[in-house]
Amino acid sequence: MTLSLPRHATWGVAIWLCVLVACPERQCGAQPQDASTQEVIDQGLRWLASEQHRLGHWTAQGRYPTAMTALSGLAFLCEGSTPTQGPYADNVRNAVDYLIRQARPNGLIGDPLRDDRYTYGHGFSMLFLSQVLGEEEDYQRRQELVRVLTKAVEFTGEAQTAAGGWGYVSAKDQSGFDEGSTTITQVQGLRGCRNAGIPVPKQVIDKAVEYIHNCTLKDGGVQYSSKGGGGRPAITAAAIACLYNAGEYDDEYVPRMREYCRRHLDSHNQSNYGHWHYAHFYYSQVQYREGGESWDNYRKATASKLLREASRVQTPAGQGVTWGQGYIGNVYTTALNLIILQQDNAVLPIYQR
Repeated sequence: MTLSLPRHATWGVAIWLCVLVACPERQCGAQPQDASTQEVIDQGLRWLASEQHRLGHWTAQGRYPTAMTALSGLAFLCEGSTPTQGPYADNVRNAVDYLIRQARPNGLIGDPLRDDRYTYGHGFSMLFLSQVLGEEEDYQRRQELVRVLTKAVEFTGEAQTAAGGWGYVSAKDQSGFDEGSTTITQVQGLRGCRNAGIPVPKQVIDKAVEYIHNCTLKDGGVQYSSKGGGGRPAITAAAIACLYNAGEYDDEYVPRMREYCRRHLDSHNQSNYGHWHYAHFYYSQVQYREGGESWDNYRKATASKLLREASRVQTPAGQGVTWGQGYIGNVYTTALNLIILQQDNAVLPIYQR
């Protein structure tokens, strides 16, 4: 495969593409999955592919098509498929096409009339499309992705609240309400765009980092919003991943945030609770970045839990599996779990060490 740098490429993209050239199987640093885990991953991807709608999208029981499409697309990218190569190339390409069609003139990726929490879909779409950009070989299609992502970054900057966070909708549409989980979604999307060469204003990231600091409590927990709401393990794990994505690896708040997560999320605490899969979607990223024995222990315990809880189903292409826990539905939970289980593939730049 011949890879050429787009005209907008930056040093970060060049590094990404050099890694791909040097490691054509795109598995540099990857640890092989054991056979039972790989079988469940394969069957989960098969089920997820069977749920894609003809227009290229997925939904959570008819809701949140933008967010579900971006998350499902990420699960296939983690497998190693791209818009042009791999067993799920058609699924990835159709997802890209759908999200491009959802881009609004003001930069929002999504439909504000149908989605009352559209910033989630917008943030996840920035993340997914930014990871695809470096794989796109067609010049015109790359230019279209650059256009969509550039406008998307502008929309995110304008949607930021005075406190530095984001709410379920733009600050302009909801009187400045903010909360932690969608803030993290925006920052990770922005980081993906920045890595792909899309200009991201530094002040937007700086305000978001300050927001996280202001929401961090003495015990290390990150509260629901700048207005309060108590520490939340899921948001705390997401906040650490967010700080790492913002380049704040030595942030002074991280040690106590990590200790808070260890108390609430480590392998000794594997019982289900609200937002477990969301929490570990981010905590797996944090643990993978740490590596070593900590990651090995976490990976084994989490994989064991997810394998036990997988439900076998039949798909048109054969045996599949899905996960049904959670508030939003099987597509959401299955996509998150597949991303968790495939962290060791080390495919996507946003999730690499």
